[in-house]
Amino acid sequence: MDAPGTLPRDFGQEHFGTAQLGDRRRTARLVRAANHIVQRPDETLPHKLLTPADLDAFYRLMNRPEVTHAAVLEPHRQRTLQAIRASPGTVLILHDATELDYSTITSLGELGQIGNGSRRGYICHNSLAVSAESGEVLGLVKQILHRRRRVPAGETKGKSRDLADRESRLWSVGASAVGPMPAGACWVHVSDRGSDSFETLEAYQRNGWFVVRANVSRPIACGHAAGTAVTTYLCAYARGLPSVGSKPVEVSFRPADRKGRNRRPRQPQRMTTVRVAAAPVQLQPPKHHRGLHSKQPLAAWVIHVREENAPAKAEPLEWFLLTNRPVTTLAEALEVLGWYERRWVIEEFHKAMKTGCRIENPQFTTEGALQPTIAVLSVVATFLLNLRELARRPEAAQRPARQVLCPLMVRVLCLWRHEDERPNWSVREFLMALARLGGHQNRKGDGLPGWLTLWRGWQALQPMLIGYRIKTRRRCGQT
Repeated sequence: MDAPGTLPRDFGQEHFGTAQLGDRRRTARLVRAANHIVQRPDETLPHKLLTPADLDAFYRLMNRPEVTHAAVLEPHRQRTLQAIRASPGTVLILHDATELDYSTITSLGELGQIGNGSRRGYICHNSLAVSAESGEVLGLVKQILHRRRRVPAGETKGKSRDLADRESRLWSVGASAVGPMPAGACWVHVSDRGSDSFETLEAYQRNGWFVVRANVSRPIACGHAAGTAVTTYLCAYARGLPSVGSKPVEVSFRPADRKGRNRRPRQPQRMTTVRVAAAPVQLQPPKHHRGLHSKQPLAAWVIHVREENAPAKAEPLEWFLLTNRPVTTLAEALEVLGWYERRWVIEEFHKAMKTGCRIENPQFTTEGALQPTIAVLSVVATFLLNLRELARRPEAAQRPARQVLCPLMVRVLCLWRHEDERPNWSVREFLMALARLGGHQNRKGDGLPGWLTLWRGWQALQPMLIGYRIKTRRRCGQT
């Protein structure tokens, strides 16, 4: 396994080399296909796998009954779990779902409803491990391809609650895939408002720390003293808490959303300051069971974050965060806030899946072939995200690029950028040159490149590598 902070020199072998597919030749074929796909992640499969032989072999492989979504993803998942256990710092397990739309493939008859109910596909629920300190993506610990079902008329709440494939269980299954947090470790389950259920909070607590953005103003008891009476509701109580300090926040631009149920005003880009307040509470279980959970209160802390001086016509920032991590000082509150702010990485991961890897493009006629392909492309998406994080690491400006990346790749890009070889070319210099190849101007005011720009540069570099290899073979007298 490659060391943390590096990119694998043999991507396919690193992430899929131990796949149990019933035959070593199938595993070797998967490794070869993954190495081709990571070079051209956003192309169609015929462009990802350039030769008819490779393309046909990949189709045959994906249609084998032994090659399932779980079997393909398992070696990457085990690699991720190993990285989590070996990490000396805080590891965030980011949980979220995205919709994968395959409505145009009419032969896939068993897909579930998505969107407003007129589209067909999967609810793809991902649990992504990320280093809290560096932002490095360690990998997927769980991916569930869920079919949203149509609820039959007359189905009772009790029957719906007992279903093994109930959609609200996805968060709990994702947390259980990581396992209980060992002594001395710091694993934090982070998710947005969609996960705010008593069932999910209890599942997170069984497996480590959690930070969840509250979606409902449930009844609470103030403090953690046993037997404290329920006195108020979460949001009203949090808004009345005294401030423990403030924090500067950069707000990204968001256009107005005037459609659907969740209508939102335009959000201008700005630097602002938010007040922070925190207090211990006891979350009360629902009177009527909404999932599988106990009847005991859950001790937690609420952190209230609010923008006091928002611009006119802008929606003020306001978060209600729930955590089981003790929060008694401003420093502890800011640490938890920092963990929640990392949640955006999983949104970028979903964008990398759809835009960077075109995960909704394959035109397989069976789910048996489509699902393992989704697993391969999802792992490639983690690679794309780490291109960006590698440029942001503190040591990137000093660390030689040849220690982290393929030496041939470093040599070719350096020749393109400077027309000569530079043995001490750093990781940062390599990635800035890769960004230049992807359209970044490298000006001081431009900042560090994002994964999308680096991904474009990565794709532009691949034909250069092929040309360099061909030229080198001819110099050596090879045909």
